[in-house]
Amino acid sequence: MQQSIRADFTLPGEAGYEQLTLDLARRWGADVIRDSDGTHLSPEITSAGYRVYSTICIIRQHNEFASAHPDAQQQTFLSSDPVTAVSDTLTIHPLDGYFTEQFELNDSAEALPYWQVWDRTENTLLPRDAWSYQDGTVTISNCRPWHRYTVSFLCWRIWEEINMYNHTTNSWTSEHLRQLDPRHPLAWEYLKQWLERWCCENPETNVVRLTSLFYNFVWIFGSDVRRKSRFVDWASYDFTVSPAALHAFEAEYGYALTAEDFIHLGKLQATHRPPTRAKLDYMSFTQRFVAEKAKALVDIIHAHGKQAYVFYDDSWVGMEPYGKHFTSIGFDGLIKCVFSGFECRLCAGVDVPVHELRFHPYLFPVGLGGLPTFMDGGHSEKDAMDYWLHVRRALARKCVDRIGLGGYLHLTEGFPAFVDTITEISDQFRAIKALHTNGAPAVLPLTVGVLHVWGALRSWTLSGHFHETSNHVLIHVLEALSGLPVNVRFLSFDDVIGGGLQDVDVLLNAGQAGDAWSGGEVWQHPSLIAEITRFVYEGGHLIGIDEPSAVHGLDTCLALAHLFGVDLDNGEYACHIPFDVETVPAPFDIPESFGIRKTNVRLIQPDTDVWMAQGGIPQFTHHAFGKGHALYMSGFTYSPLNAHMFLQTLIHLTGISQTSTGTSDHPEIETAWFPADRTMIVMNDADHPICTEVTCPAGRASVELAPFELKFVTIC
Repeated sequence: MQQSIRADFTLPGEAGYEQLTLDLARRWGADVIRDSDGTHLSPEITSAGYRVYSTICIIRQHNEFASAHPDAQQQTFLSSDPVTAVSDTLTIHPLDGYFTEQFELNDSAEALPYWQVWDRTENTLLPRDAWSYQDGTVTISNCRPWHRYTVSFLCWRIWEEINMYNHTTNSWTSEHLRQLDPRHPLAWEYLKQWLERWCCENPETNVVRLTSLFYNFVWIFGSDVRRKSRFVDWASYDFTVSPAALHAFEAEYGYALTAEDFIHLGKLQATHRPPTRAKLDYMSFTQRFVAEKAKALVDIIHAHGKQAYVFYDDSWVGMEPYGKHFTSIGFDGLIKCVFSGFECRLCAGVDVPVHELRFHPYLFPVGLGGLPTFMDGGHSEKDAMDYWLHVRRALARKCVDRIGLGGYLHLTEGFPAFVDTITEISDQFRAIKALHTNGAPAVLPLTVGVLHVWGALRSWTLSGHFHETSNHVLIHVLEALSGLPVNVRFLSFDDVIGGGLQDVDVLLNAGQAGDAWSGGEVWQHPSLIAEITRFVYEGGHLIGIDEPSAVHGLDTCLALAHLFGVDLDNGEYACHIPFDVETVPAPFDIPESFGIRKTNVRLIQPDTDVWMAQGGIPQFTHHAFGKGHALYMSGFTYSPLNAHMFLQTLIHLTGISQTSTGTSDHPEIETAWFPADRTMIVMNDADHPICTEVTCPAGRASVELAPFELKFVTIC
């Protein structure tokens, strides 16, 4: 393998392994060396001529201050599990079922007024004089026997979640780190002074890598080993709450939030659910606070002649890179850990000078799924290539500036195949980036509008990585779109009502009934249904997947059933005889694995083309309406073949020719044509060799590719 050039790669260094650090820096072409959690850089490394990143988690390195000021720690609302009353008196221990190394009851005079007790059987809030609290126990008087009761309560988070994960998963034995809340005045002054001192004491650092800011994504651990994680939401705001935040919110907005605004019938305000008005207000309130405090930290870093990069994971909540306050912070770069293509697009689209990806696998003994990585039984080189197959197709469409790794570098010593794989990947990345530097890849004149509650704020994501959201159809669609030669926009329902469809060719809605991605009760608005109906009638196109536009209370389960030509039967069609289903040939190949999911799809328009059915149930349909068309798919699962099918679907709907972007005659080969260099990236997504013909405006070429191989083909 040709020696890598020194550019655009961030290497995790490690004191005690200086020679390994410098050898791999040369091998992988690193121009930056960074520390990671649990590692340090020695003077031999920092003086070796590389730029240096230093990792700071601004809120979790201050146990001495937290011990002296316990009221400066972060908090959250939790709800006890429901308990059934069998008499007129009931006692509840609120923290039963929770991991008590993570949480501690906040029963202070400031917090107790926010506690609530609910009769969940009739969903009524009990008056304060109906219950009492003492020594960690709530006692409810005059209960209604056989009703279920819960306690909503504030608690301290006494173990920072990422540190907790590393202890419980990677056998860390260091002190349990706590976290400070910048809303606490003394804590905020302390944090600014601490950062000033740190910058002075670390002159060798070029980039301060903030990991991340103040509030972690919500990760609630349980006491039962069968459900160690009770709740995980990468974009939830539950961990930002405190009496101070609630007081400030009420002063600004003129109304008070209660525990139930966060607990939400015990389901919490998950990102997957349509938000309440109170949640939207609280998010906006928190985003402004986070941006204000983050800018103050960035100003300190800049004053010391250093750059400030932020890690778009861990304690990122409130930062919202696609929100309206992000650019006011002044970050010099954004780093995103990635497993998948949609995460690359998420990072690459943020308005920030430098975009960097931290690749997986992380250099830890085990991966996030608990399987071995850098230990006996691990195949780290296979893991790296599996992730790269997703990432490279997205980078071919929208590139970033840098890549890198994190973790314990010494773990690579027993895995030479991993070292070789990263060498190959880093060289391919630099070649892809060079093509983008000279000119953008060809893209079809076709814009897909992805429609959900969050719109642009949740561009290229749902709520977590692929492995956390893989059961949701939309994440599979986003993964497919991340590598296709089309433009993608993310629209909210307000955008559509306000005329936002004018530049959209294909509108896509995919989700489950009632969730934030399908839309839920928003489909009760006649103006929304009318606008999309107009859009299709006048020549736009619509794709619905799973339970798109599903809502209760209309004459159909799917609000857009009249466009799809099919509806979902949830029992409301009892006694109504359906049309017989006859399939017709589809205009392109539909793999059997495309994502069949539904057993209750019902044909309601006789002129609907059923392209695929299973057991007499339509699964993939087409319906013409006016000048436009609507497709319904019962599901979608990402695979290279299904991504190819999705592109053929878009091309068929719009009638646009693909020749301008480069094509292959094999469905498992993906291409990206770069006109400025007259070069095509050709990627084999299959585990077997493929010979193919590729075509672009400059001509044709025959290409032979080994399994999973990527080639750069110049066509003159």
